Amino acid sequence: MIPRYSRPEMVALWEPETRFQIWFEIEAHAMDALVVLGVVPADAAKAVWERGKFDVARIDEIERETKHDVIAFLTNLAEHVGPEARFVHQGMTSSDVLDTCLSVQLARAADILIADTDALLAAIKRRAMEHKHTPTMGRSHGIHAEPTTFGLKLAQAYAEFARCRERIVAARAEIATCAISGAVGTFANIDPAVEAHVARAMNLTVEPVSTQVIPRDRHAMFFATLGVVAGSVERLATEIRHLQRTEVLEAEEYFAPGQKGSSAMPHKRNPVLTENLTGLARLVRGYVTPALENVALWHERDISHSSVERMIGPDATVTLDFALVRLTQVIDKLLIYPDRMLKNLNKMGGLIHSQRILLALTQAGASREDSYRLVQRNAMKVWESDGQLQLLELLAADAEVTALLPRAQLEPLFDLGYHLKHVDTIFDRVFG
Repeated sequence: MIPRYSRPEMVALWEPETRFQIWFEIEAHAMDALVVLGVVPADAAKAVWERGKFDVARIDEIERETKHDVIAFLTNLAEHVGPEARFVHQGMTSSDVLDTCLSVQLARAADILIADTDALLAAIKRRAMEHKHTPTMGRSHGIHAEPTTFGLKLAQAYAEFARCRERIVAARAEIATCAISGAVGTFANIDPAVEAHVARAMNLTVEPVSTQVIPRDRHAMFFATLGVVAGSVERLATEIRHLQRTEVLEAEEYFAPGQKGSSAMPHKRNPVLTENLTGLARLVRGYVTPALENVALWHERDISHSSVERMIGPDATVTLDFALVRLTQVIDKLLIYPDRMLKNLNKMGGLIHSQRILLALTQAGASREDSYRLVQRNAMKVWESDGQLQLLELLAADAEVTALLPRAQLEPLFDLGYHLKHVDTIFDRVFG
């Protein structure tokens, strides 16, 4: 991923130095277990820990000749360790190192994403509490529906990202497995105790059956989870983008002093951050399909998955990490305009109370069909007047309506507070 959309901590996780350090630890921990089993001498394991080093440039140089990255690493390691290096990688195959390393990297990436999500949840909760009772227009199909509160909009987002957090935790648990089982995964040349020891040392669990590679359904679930989280990022970003439209302008991204919105139009304040988040979410979701296609490998192993994972591992985690942090910053500084929300609520002459009037007419004895007809024929006049006419006045002048609901009974049906009476109940469900 390009630096523009990257954060140092997640990027560092995928740097060659980090990858080779994990490879070294896997090999060294495996040697410790082999010492206990009497397969290699203790002095050899000690030499690896004490003299074991690697040089990225040298590994790259060797790989240009060997065309094999693990062999290049082991060759460079031996250059530092000396004769004792002949005991390194005893009974192991390349996938033992590569797959276990990828598990470590994805688990650590998940830890960063969980921390990102925690920060986002804290920001959403703070703003939700701030606007718990701020009335705003609820919309369905982009059209005015019934009143809600801006706090409820954010409470919904909080609940969604709380589910996202649970999914990342579950995906982390599923991906954090260790495979040190040798060629075709039979443990023919290495004892399962080595795998168990390395798993403990690297904070992983043992893969029950690895067939030489860790089954890629685990990876597919991991990247699918990232795709779902990205979808939630886009959902909230899209809401903000719509609310910032000039005709709505109920909320907008913070516009910093000196910031410019357009090279041509000095008046512009564009939702550039949330538009950016929409694009980044598309990228993360785009990595899901290749991960799913990696599941079907030939027999006990092939490397058709390898090139895919070398790209989507860093790109998906780095991109989502950046997106979650950016969304947190957007929410934290989001400009919210309650007066504009109230103005929009009142824009359409009381149409937002149509359902309550419909229900009241049915309670007064009219059929649902007749009630709908009476409310709709007056509501359409208000709609076509662009809110210049008032629904209450039209209903109060409609003899069929007032025969069932006189004006004194109609007026209370236009109370905004009626729609918001269960806000506390919903907040208790979400925030406890």
